[in-house]
Amino acid sequence: GDAEVFVELFVGFMIAMAAGLICIYMVLLLLFNHPLMPLTILTAVPLCAGGAFGALLLTQNLLSLPALIGLLMLIGIATKNSILLVDYAVMAEDQHGMSQHDALVDACHKRARPVVMTTIAMGAGMLPLALGFSGDASFRAPMAWAVIGGLITSTALSLIVIPAAYTVLHDIGDWFARRFSRKRAAGDVAGAH
Repeated sequence: GDAEVFVELFVGFMIAMAAGLICIYMVLLLLFNHPLMPLTILTAVPLCAGGAFGALLLTQNLLSLPALIGLLMLIGIATKNSILLVDYAVMAEDQHGMSQHDALVDACHKRARPVVMTTIAMGAGMLPLALGFSGDASFRAPMAWAVIGGLITSTALSLIVIPAAYTVLHDIGDWFARRFSRKRAAGDVAGAH
């Protein structure tokens, strides 16, 4: 009976996470007005999941309802950190005329401090729960450990993976734009004859 309830709960959370990611994608699509930029930002989500599951494994906590709630929290935090980097890089490219590489280096240099400060503040807030200093630690500790582990990996890896994903997806977008503009130009020439 407990296994069936947990499977239903897990499926419900997977649906909630998928719906959340779709909503985030749509909002970011409106913000950046480019279909590949939100994908760049959402590459941070798997980075936090690995750390969350690793922290649960190291601390020998079970994957439970609070841990799943922690994973939902991590999606928002990891996405916010990625938005800080990508938005600054896009702004540096468009408004300041920087090259893609220089914009990414500048974004990582200038936005690393707010990303790390968010991680430290959130981790410090979760540490009393993780160590059991508050009421009902056995219920809340898995959530805290999942959040702390996910924050560590997403912060450390997002400063490496997000610029790489930005570069790859930006180049793919440029390739598609050139390809379709050539086809469109060829179609216009054929239509004129």
